Amino acid sequence: MTDHAILIHATGGPEVLVHEPVNVPPPTNGQATIRHEAIGVNFIDTYHRTGLYALPHLPHGIGMEGAGVVEAVAPDVTVVKPGDRVAYANGPPGSYATRRNLVADRLVPLPDDIDARTAAAVLLQGMTVEYLVRRTFPVEAGTTVLFHAAAGGVGLLACQWLKHLGATVIGTVGSDAKADVARAAGCDHPIVYTREDVVERVRELTGGEGVPVVYDSVGKDTFEHSLDCLRRRGTLVGFGNASGKPDPFDALELARRGSLYLTRPTLFDYVHTRDELLASAEALWDVIRSGAVKPNIGKTWPLAEAAACHRALEARETTGSCLLLPPD
Repeated sequence: MTDHAILIHATGGPEVLVHEPVNVPPPTNGQATIRHEAIGVNFIDTYHRTGLYALPHLPHGIGMEGAGVVEAVAPDVTVVKPGDRVAYANGPPGSYATRRNLVADRLVPLPDDIDARTAAAVLLQGMTVEYLVRRTFPVEAGTTVLFHAAAGGVGLLACQWLKHLGATVIGTVGSDAKADVARAAGCDHPIVYTREDVVERVRELTGGEGVPVVYDSVGKDTFEHSLDCLRRRGTLVGFGNASGKPDPFDALELARRGSLYLTRPTLFDYVHTRDELLASAEALWDVIRSGAVKPNIGKTWPLAEAAACHRALEARETTGSCLLLPPD
C-alpha cells in the first residue's frame, strides 16, 4: 500500500492541508518506523498550519501525536523493537501520515490495557494535564481553580484529574450543552462565557477573592480576564493560543494587580528527558486505570479528511478528543 501524509505547501486555513503520497525511507540514526493506527489532533496542529508556530521548511507535515506499531528500527536502537505497540506526543510535526520515522527514545511503550485509539486521543493532552496540575502549579485538595475551555479535549481530562486531586473546578464553556459535558466530567461551576460575565462569576464563587490559579489555553480573548480572576499572588498558567497570542504585556501589571505570577509552559520542557517522558505517561495510565480519568473520543475522521477535522476544531464544534484514522 502506498504511504500517504497530510502536507502543507503554504500556511493558511484548513484548505492548505493536502493529502498526498509520500516515501518513507528505512529508519537511521536512532529512528524507528511507526505504522499508525490512530492519530491525535490537537490545537497546536492549527498553529503549525497557520504559521503561528513556524515549521522548519515547507512543504512539511503536521501533527504531534500518534499511536501504532513499530515496523522497523535502526541498528543502534534498543529501547523498542519491531512489533512493539507505541505512542508519542511531542513531535516533531508529521503525525498526519500512514507511516513515519521518529527518534525511538521519544516513543512510549503502550501497556496491554491501553489501545491505540485511547493512546492517540489522550497522550499529548493527558501529559499536558499531568504537568499543569502536578508540576507547573501543584494542585492540592481544597484548591479552587479556573480552567478555560473546560469542555475541550484538555479541559475534560483536566476536570476529571482535578476532581481526583480534590479541587473545586470552575470552567468556562461556550454553550449550555458544553456546560453539561463539563459538569459530567467534574466541573463544579461551568460558566457559559457567551452570556455570563466570567470575572464577575468567579469573584462571586470565591467570595470576592479570586482563584489561586487560572489555566488558560485560549490566549488573546481571555488573557486580561484571566488576570482579573486571580487572587493576590495568584498564578496565570497560559498554555495555548486558541484565539491567537495575547497582545504585548507590561510586566508591571503583575505588580499592580496583586503581585501575580505568569508562566507560559510547554509540554516539551516537562518531558525533556526519557525518564520524564515515561514518568508522565505512567502517571496518565495510572489515573486512567483507576477510573478517575475516562478519555472521551469525540469524533473521528479519515486521514484524508484532515481539513474537515480542522474546520470543526477551530469552530469549537467538538468536545473531547478528535482522531484521524489511516486506512486499514
